[in-house]
Amino acid sequence: MAGAPKSTGIALFPLLLLAAATTSALPLLNSSVPDPAAVVADFHSKVASSRRRMQEAGAGGGGGGCMTGNPIDDCWRCAGTDWRQDRQRLADCGIGFGRNALGGKGGPLYVVTDSSDRDPVNPVPGTLRHATIQEGPLWIVFAADMTIRLNEELLVNSYKTIDGRGARVHIGAGGACITLQYVSNVIIHNVHVHDCVPAGNANVRSSPTHYGWRTRSDGDGISLFGARDVWVDHCALWRCADGLVDAIMGSTAITVSNSYFAHHDEVMLLGASDAYLPDSAMQVTIAFNRFGPGLVQRMPRCRRGYFHIVNNDYTSWEMYAIGGSASPTINSQGNRYIAPADPNAKEKKTGIIGCGECFGASAHAFETNASRHVFPNCPTGAPAPAREHPRRVRAAGTQPTTADVLGWLGGGACTRGGVNGGLDATALVIDWVTKRVDTAEGQWSGWNWRTEGDMMVNGAFFVPSGEGMEEIYDKASSTDPKSSALVDALTQNAGVLGDPRNDAAETGYAGVNYAGVGNGRGGGGDGYGYLGMVYANGAGRGRRTLSTLPLASSVITLVALGCLRLL
Repeated sequence: MAGAPKSTGIALFPLLLLAAATTSALPLLNSSVPDPAAVVADFHSKVASSRRRMQEAGAGGGGGGCMTGNPIDDCWRCAGTDWRQDRQRLADCGIGFGRNALGGKGGPLYVVTDSSDRDPVNPVPGTLRHATIQEGPLWIVFAADMTIRLNEELLVNSYKTIDGRGARVHIGAGGACITLQYVSNVIIHNVHVHDCVPAGNANVRSSPTHYGWRTRSDGDGISLFGARDVWVDHCALWRCADGLVDAIMGSTAITVSNSYFAHHDEVMLLGASDAYLPDSAMQVTIAFNRFGPGLVQRMPRCRRGYFHIVNNDYTSWEMYAIGGSASPTINSQGNRYIAPADPNAKEKKTGIIGCGECFGASAHAFETNASRHVFPNCPTGAPAPAREHPRRVRAAGTQPTTADVLGWLGGGACTRGGVNGGLDATALVIDWVTKRVDTAEGQWSGWNWRTEGDMMVNGAFFVPSGEGMEEIYDKASSTDPKSSALVDALTQNAGVLGDPRNDAAETGYAGVNYAGVGNGRGGGGDGYGYLGMVYANGAGRGRRTLSTLPLASSVITLVALGCLRLL
């Protein structure tokens, strides 16, 4: 590789980068589906099917962590084969907008045996960097538990799966982390990504035949730049210099699922600039994730595209959970939003809620500052004493009752009376789930932000908006989206499989702790951990295929673990 041609690549910024972004965005648009509601409906259909199979199997399920009702996990856990011998089954289990991500399906197995990263231009065979830069499909696994502290960004080539099952793998730990730039078909599964820091101003290899100068990176955990068909599943991410997962510059066809996020400020950025029009084609599914302690904002923060946020557990936030600008479409379904108990959280507001004769016993008005939001249930022709909410629910019997709303907001009983902060009104403290960033209400009132089946806890309040999307939303909901009551079941295994489940501890859940080490092992015996996951330092290991791959036109033979293998 030392003789491979050198390129200035991204260093000719901004001219070359701008040209690349403009041209690369064009094929990415082809990854966006013309009917996102069909993808949403397919998602709900798969959840319903998985739940039905679980119920038919009975309380015992399928055994060994099978039949959980989570369609992703049940797909590869219940396939009738040993996952250790059939790892690539995972590639058939994606759902949502990133469902077509192939990863390394059909390619050889590459076993990472060396946790070092001594030379980002000439990576040592057996290292993770050596694996991710290869051409063609490759399924990357790990020979043992390891912490990989990268000296520079890990550039991942197309058609790669990073599969941490069977080992406790930590990436970052005070080093650089993962970048997907103008690539497609990448799966990142079952790894810890944390304590990532900026890197760059250095040469880094991106393929067997190319390396180039990298400018300073942001320090994201997983960075998508003009990437498509990407699936991040069962990862645990925390405490990075910038975002935990950021997708920008025309990235699309993305699913982030079954993952755990904790102890971080700006969690997930989907679109970096209001002015970047290709992000209108961005389509992202955020599903079955648990947003844990110590999070502040951006879960996610969206621009322009279509974002399906479904069956996630938001355990707290300091500023807001979901934010956006530049008219993104946000479809929030079956999530649980638990507002923080801290009354000083930045986005808490004091409001007035009350009942009015016009509204009847099943309606309410909510007033905050100069803006009043009314969910009317008035007889035809009756005067409305306040401006109607821009996203009113018209179907009979579907609007929230007063008892519902007061229950969400922690208020008491409501009787008929005035709505203008007077008779029978109750002052409450509200915590916004949503935030329209740097945008006046006159602009965002037409944005399509919808909540359906979400559970609001401890004063959480989702402000919906938009008109003219009812037919599309109805189609997306035709398969009965799973209620937020199922969030516990659907997110019970969120994070890295094999990590302890302790959301109460300050140091977290899913292997999140300040030492950066996955700790603990579930039951199962004979070296098997949680859900039967086998650890590399335990008994009962599956067959190993050692790391051997071509570089350019040559074939490299690797010596690892005392064995010699040639692929």
